[in-house]
Amino acid sequence: MELAQLRYFVAVVEEGGFTRAGARLHVSQPGVSAQVAQLERELGQRLLDRSGRRVTPTEAGRAVLAYARAALAAVEGVRRTAEEFSGLLRGRVALGLVPGAAGAVVDGFDVVEVLGAFHDEHPGVEISLSEDTSERMLAALLRGELDLAVVGLPGEPPPGVSCQVVLDEPLVAAVREDDPLVAAAVNGGIPLAALRGRALIGLPRGTGLRAVLERACAQAGFAPRVDFEAAAPAVLVRLAARGLGVAVVPSGAESAAGPRADVGSGSGSGLCALRITEPELTGKVALAWRTDGPSGPAARKLLERLRSGAPGRPAP
Repeated sequence: MELAQLRYFVAVVEEGGFTRAGARLHVSQPGVSAQVAQLERELGQRLLDRSGRRVTPTEAGRAVLAYARAALAAVEGVRRTAEEFSGLLRGRVALGLVPGAAGAVVDGFDVVEVLGAFHDEHPGVEISLSEDTSERMLAALLRGELDLAVVGLPGEPPPGVSCQVVLDEPLVAAVREDDPLVAAAVNGGIPLAALRGRALIGLPRGTGLRAVLERACAQAGFAPRVDFEAAAPAVLVRLAARGLGVAVVPSGAESAAGPRADVGSGSGSGLCALRITEPELTGKVALAWRTDGPSGPAARKLLERLRSGAPGRPAP
C-alpha cells in the first residue's frame, strides 16, 4: 500500500469521479483509476461504486476513508514539523474574503500589502484566495476548508470561531437627491421604518450586512423588499444612483458612485447618504479563524501577521 494510492482514493471520493480527481492531482484519469484499483486488490475489498453518474464509496470504502485521511494528515504533519525545525516555512493557506476586501484599506489594514510582505518572507507558502458570502466562509472555516477568512459579522461569531473586528461602520441609505426620503430626513437621518415597502438594493443573502438589515427589519415588524442584489457596495450605490432603489451600504461607500455627471442630470441627480436611525445599524468586517487555531504553521504565521496589521480587538 502506498500513500499515492490513498491520496488518489480520497480525491476520487471528494471529487465524485476519476476525471475530476485526476485534474485536481494533475494526473491522467487512467493513472488514478489504476492506482485505486491496485489499492482495492491489495485490500481485497471494492472501495468505490462506479455504477452511477457519480462515483461513491461503498460501505467498505466509507470505513477506509477515515483512516486514509488520517494517514495523509499524519504524513503532512510530519513534513510540516520537520520544516518548522529547519526554519523553512512551506505549505498552503486557504484565505477567504468578502467581495471587495482585497482592494480595501481600512485604518491601515491592507490585506494585499500583508500578503505581499508575507510572500516576500516565505516564498515557499502557497496562498489560495477565494471570495464568498460570510455565512458560507464561516461554515468552511469550521469544516477546515478555509484556514482564515475576512467576513462580514452580523453579531456574535459562531461557536468555534474567533474574530478580530477590522471595520465597524454605520449603515446608511444611499438615495438620489430627488428621493422623497431626503426631504423627510431629520438632521440627515431616517428611521428604519421609512424603508418599509421601498425597493432596496443590498448585498446577497448570507452576507453579514444583509443579515444585519434583515434582523433589524424583522424586529421592526416588516420584511425588507430587496429588488437588486450585488456582491460589492460600489455596485449597490451605482444602482441607487440610477434611481433603482435605496442602497443600504456602509458609510462612505456612497462615494463609489463617482461624479454627479456620471449618475444623471439635473438638480436631483446626485447621491445622498442618510443615516439609518431608530435603530442605528452598523456593519462589521472581521478577520476570522478557528478558535483552536489553524492546523498548519504557515496559516498560523499568516494569522499572526494579519492580526498585527488589523486595527481592532478580538470579538467576544
